Amino acid sequence: MQIAHYFAAFSGIALFGLAIVWFLFSKIQSIVVDDGKAGSIASSIREGAMTFLAEEYKIISYVLGIVVALELVLVYYGASLWIPAFFVFGALLSMLTGFIGMRAATDANVRTTLAAKNSGEHQSFLIAFFGGGVMGFAVASFGLIGTAVVFCAFYNHPDFIQILTSFSFGGSLVAFFARVGGGIFTKSADVGADLVGKVEAGIPEDDPRNPAVIADNVGDCVGDTAGMGADIYESYVGAMVSSIILAFNHYGASTLTYITLPLVLATVGLLGSVVGLVSNLLLRFEPAAMLRNATYVAIGFFLIVMYFYVNAAHLPFAFFYSIILGCFSGITIGLITEYYTDSERKPVKNLADSCRSGAATNIIYGLSLGMESTALPVIILAFVVLLAFHFGGGLFGVSLAAVSMLATVGITMTVDAYGPIADNAGGIAEMAGFDPKVRQITDKLDSLGNTTAAIGKGFAIGSAMLTALALFSAYSEEAGLKVLNLLSPTVLVGVFIGATLPFIVSALTMRSVSKAALQMVLEVRRQFKEIAGIMDGTGKPDYKRCISISTQAALREMILPGIITVASPICVLYFFGSNGVEALGGLLVGATVVGVLLALMMANGGGAWDNAKKYIESGALGGKGSDAHKAAVVGDTVGDPFKDTSGPALNILIKLMSIVALLLVSLK
Repeated sequence: MQIAHYFAAFSGIALFGLAIVWFLFSKIQSIVVDDGKAGSIASSIREGAMTFLAEEYKIISYVLGIVVALELVLVYYGASLWIPAFFVFGALLSMLTGFIGMRAATDANVRTTLAAKNSGEHQSFLIAFFGGGVMGFAVASFGLIGTAVVFCAFYNHPDFIQILTSFSFGGSLVAFFARVGGGIFTKSADVGADLVGKVEAGIPEDDPRNPAVIADNVGDCVGDTAGMGADIYESYVGAMVSSIILAFNHYGASTLTYITLPLVLATVGLLGSVVGLVSNLLLRFEPAAMLRNATYVAIGFFLIVMYFYVNAAHLPFAFFYSIILGCFSGITIGLITEYYTDSERKPVKNLADSCRSGAATNIIYGLSLGMESTALPVIILAFVVLLAFHFGGGLFGVSLAAVSMLATVGITMTVDAYGPIADNAGGIAEMAGFDPKVRQITDKLDSLGNTTAAIGKGFAIGSAMLTALALFSAYSEEAGLKVLNLLSPTVLVGVFIGATLPFIVSALTMRSVSKAALQMVLEVRRQFKEIAGIMDGTGKPDYKRCISISTQAALREMILPGIITVASPICVLYFFGSNGVEALGGLLVGATVVGVLLALMMANGGGAWDNAKKYIESGALGGKGSDAHKAAVVGDTVGDPFKDTSGPALNILIKLMSIVALLLVSLK
């Protein structure tokens, strides 16, 4: 099969995926918003989210311009002009994906609420599921078509690896700022709303009297929808790119069946995601079963088709073992994350019980739970890497496991992006003053979303580790680095510097949330004090002021972590001169190991604190307003930036540094 035939197949399936995006978006838009108050609230959320996205993209564009200028200097000295061109192309695809997903989420939230009011639980669930599907299939389709264009157009170009790496770098850079900026926005609003509204004023979550309530709902969209989408898009593209480079270097340019295998995996995975979506819609399962079965059906279809493809293409059957291992690791890490964060499981119930003695013991227990939760996922991932390397064809086998874990991202991201929409729907129901039965439906859907969000974070961390390892493998191949000698002081210094970076970036992002939350708390207190009639409902809070505080803080505070992440590999490589390649290898090892552990601890600890609070709010241990509940709110407040800001930022930190390192050595 010639390269043109491959491109026709890859782009054809990607366009089919975009047709699914259009279909799902059309289904959402077909529902008329016939409630003026709910429509007005949703309009405020949409306006705040899209305004933030526009301002964030403006800042990102300035950063992209600086990088393009630096790459043009390389062009002046002989590099291909396609390198900066496809850097911009990769960045634009990532930004377009975020825009489409955000627009769908902010249109689906109010329609989910109205469906709960007018049609019941199942129809309400479907609208939220369709909204998540727009983001999920946009990530898969744009990632596949972008990588396929670069691969097929420049396969025989002398700068093929540099162009491909630069394309991935564009998406990675956008993802870092989207994740960090969105995380700071959402948690500054959430923490401010909880501390003053729930703890001090004693009003319910999503109460329209809380001045920060709209900013909180906007934050769900910019952090958990656009931010998560950018994160997974980056892993998806990065895994394919690293796997293609490994195959290209190891098997040679003439072995198309090997080099195209990562794109074949993504293509079949996208088809599997469609099958998972359609089969669940036809069979009409309960919402919980649909969320679970959609993923399992997609993976089952993917594995069956890949079994026959590996045999038909006369590829080593060992590759199929790597494919199985990638799928297995994704499911297993998701289940472990669910165990540690589900309010129906023992860890979260024990965490909730610790709240009886106050906030301090709750925080201590939550930290211990987060630390404990790192063990099993890392051990599983370590064995997956070992087995994929041994049975699946070396480093290329490890990269195939990473691509396979992410191949069904269309449905995986659908399930994850569903959660923030259901959460927003509950907020709109509360603010619009709908019958409590409507809120009961949206709360049920939201509780499912909390579980899927926790699983999604575990999946994101697991995929980040495998993708970073695949990128590191490509870096080693490209740099000719066969061994890292830990007795070498150069390598050891690199390891320690790399191990420090996750802590530095976490410190900066946590501090950013703290500073922004302080501004939000003071503003909410000011409004309660100065605007007459807020508490009795006759006065209207200034929602836009709170949105502005979160927006300005997020845009200001996301810059420094981004500079540190991109500059660190450059400084280490050139500071150590002739030993720079080894030092940079050490930096990547240190950052990856510590980054994965810290991200797991933060994500799982934060998720456990969140669901311990919700468990008490369901009526356990005295319910809302009890001393245990107040302690749980404090724990959840600490956990919020853990799981939604700092932890997710580390996923991208380790991948972005790896892609920068790969680009640097490919250009040397």
